[in-house]
Amino acid sequence: MTDAATTGPGSGEEIRFEHRPETDQSFENALAKARDGERLTVADGVELMTTGTDADGIDPRRKERVLELADRRRAEAVGDEVTFVANLNNNVTTACNTGCLFCNFKDTAEHFEADNDASHAGFTKTPAESREIVRDAVEMGVYEVTSVSGLHPAFALDDEHLELLEASDRGDLNYKPPERYEVDPGTYCEQMDAMAVDGVHLHSMTPEEAYHGRRGTDWSYEEVYGRLKDAGLDSVPGTAAEILVDEVRDAICPGKIGTDEWLEAMEAAANVGLDTTATIMYGHVENAMHRVMHLDRIRDLQDRTDAITEFVPLSFVHENTPLFEYDMVTGGASDAEDELMIAVSRLFLDNVDHIQSSWVKFGDAKGLKLLNCGADDFMGTILSEEITKRAGGDYGEYRSFDEYADMIAAIGRTPVERSTDYRQRRVLDPADRPHGPELGPKADGTPMLRRETPATDD
Repeated sequence: MTDAATTGPGSGEEIRFEHRPETDQSFENALAKARDGERLTVADGVELMTTGTDADGIDPRRKERVLELADRRRAEAVGDEVTFVANLNNNVTTACNTGCLFCNFKDTAEHFEADNDASHAGFTKTPAESREIVRDAVEMGVYEVTSVSGLHPAFALDDEHLELLEASDRGDLNYKPPERYEVDPGTYCEQMDAMAVDGVHLHSMTPEEAYHGRRGTDWSYEEVYGRLKDAGLDSVPGTAAEILVDEVRDAICPGKIGTDEWLEAMEAAANVGLDTTATIMYGHVENAMHRVMHLDRIRDLQDRTDAITEFVPLSFVHENTPLFEYDMVTGGASDAEDELMIAVSRLFLDNVDHIQSSWVKFGDAKGLKLLNCGADDFMGTILSEEITKRAGGDYGEYRSFDEYADMIAAIGRTPVERSTDYRQRRVLDPADRPHGPELGPKADGTPMLRRETPATDD
């Protein structure tokens, strides 16, 4: 990460950032405002995120003061419960041509065409396959299915959209007919209908996917999300946000929608009655000013919508990504930066109740530590998680209820199974084993999966 510039792929040229971590505020004043519960400004947030712009590097003593204050604020806001959800990831396709430099999840969409002999490790699921996967997961007690996918050129919102794309003579719509591909992904609405089975909560359709689902039309985001809701969508993941500052987006994901359009789509989802989440993907080329500007835009969005149920800081996993391959980054965020990202999110986002610590990104030990830096949610069981793994993440793809109960109790907190929207909650007694989900539509407390014990030689 750099404070002012980064280098473009293969160009050797510096990209100069206009926004830099410089303020007229002081760390002590910012900390005092946070302690008194005043709404923080961007300058305040930068001082806390950097532990003061009056010196280079992170001051460990100042950092601990920020972390302690954030942990106290967490306790005041939501108490000592640590929540998690019984969920499944069912990403429909890895086919994508967007070209984001931080991503190693996608596979070039041309490789999926029926007449292309290129080998790839990607996948596309039909609606019938998605339905079978979700139905099996619901039988195991899953409450939520999360689905975030690549922007497959054959994906259309629904049959009407498909007809419009077929009739269009525009060459800039990233569209090819489904029959060109080995596997037809169906339409977005068909996939929503397929996954919305047996009362499961469907959490899907990021702003980027919604943009893909309205390309070539004059439909508003309200129209798009309204149709998706009618097809079974329950809430919208606020991913594809990365950093909500266009000079950073221009550097790392120039093919994606801009900041204003992301915010417009999220507000539209809320306007049609869908809950949302919000994320930040940090630790790459951005600086502390960008991070806090992002927080400010999320807070403003929540002021307008009151629909954001949780904020999810996602630390950049760099190893197998183009940003690393092009020498635009040499690593991700430091431990201290991760701690401060969680803590400042808690202090700055005074209108968002829940801050998540991602065990997929951080691992168990660090993820638990971040629960003492202002976070109160510890993700979900995640029966599949391809995105981080393909980017080089080392951590698991499944978390049992017994593991959750043991780990959360070990740090002196209370484990709580939750629904996606946090409106349903069930406190777990760590001693009452075995643990399984009870909030899912077919959950009865039976453990979701029993891990096999490795065989040993006698």
